[in-house]
Amino acid sequence: MKAQQMWQKFISVCPEYQNQSYQAWSYGVVPDELARLTIEQVKTATASAYEEYAIENEALPEVGELNIILDANEEAVCITKTNKVSVVPFLEVSEEHAFKEGEGDRSLGYWREVHEAFFAKSYQQSGLVFHDNILVVCEEFEVIYK
Repeated sequence: MKAQQMWQKFISVCPEYQNQSYQAWSYGVVPDELARLTIEQVKTATASAYEEYAIENEALPEVGELNIILDANEEAVCITKTNKVSVVPFLEVSEEHAFKEGEGDRSLGYWREVHEAFFAKSYQQSGLVFHDNILVVCEEFEVIYK
């Protein structure tokens, strides 16, 4: 099902959201796996590089935002609602946040390893240099429809 189809089904059962907007997107790495973890409510958080919002001229996520999570084929899998957003240096991302991201063994060590590799590659593609104090946007969410 496409994002618009899921949205129509969602607002038919939750009409209080019909005037709210949403973003539809897939995770940047292993979108099917991370979408599955989101549907299963193992993944209740995500992180992104702060500077990339400015480069792409995008607004930071906000509490209360709705997102339709897509798989690798751009099929809608669920709708999430953002509950918390914070911006912290890379080395200050907490163990709790790493656990909520639900990936790998859910440890902070695993989180740092995979996110450093991802951010370093992304920064290089944008002409930036990754370092341990880049700002990271930490977002927590809940699945409200699947």
